[in-house]
Amino acid sequence: MLHENLFTLRKKHGYTQEKLAELIGVSRQAVAKWETGQTVPDIMNSQSLAELYDITLDQLVNHSDLYGGELIAPKGKYQFGFIEINESNSITLPEEALKLFNLGAGDSLLLLADVYQNGFAMLKVNSYEEFIDRKK
Repeated sequence: MLHENLFTLRKKHGYTQEKLAELIGVSRQAVAKWETGQTVPDIMNSQSLAELYDITLDQLVNHSDLYGGELIAPKGKYQFGFIEINESNSITLPEEALKLFNLGAGDSLLLLADVYQNGFAMLKVNSYEEFIDRKK
C-alpha cells in the first residue's frame, strides 16, 4: 500500500526518483527501495513527502482503493465514491459526508453547476444571503 502510494504520487507529480530524492534530501536509491517496498521512509521523510504532495500522513500510509491508489486527494479534499440517481431522481449522500459536514434533516444545500466542466458542487448554507456573505 505505502510503496504503491509513493510510486503513484511521484508519477502523478511528474518527479523522477532523482528529483524527488533531491527535494527531500535522500538518495535516489532510498526512493527506489521505498517504491519497491524493500524499505519504508522514516517518520521525518514521510512527513516531508506528505507535505510535498499536500496530503496527510494517514493518506500517504493508508490510502488504498480499487483504482491502484491514483485517487489520493489533497489535504482537506475528500472523495466519497460514487452515488447514483434513483428512480425518483433523488440522490443519497454518503453517511461519511453527512457526518463530516454535520448535515441532517432540514439543512439546506446550495447546488452549483459548471456545464463546461460537467460538474456539480454543493455548499451547506441556510440561505442565499449566507452564501453571499461567505464570498465577501
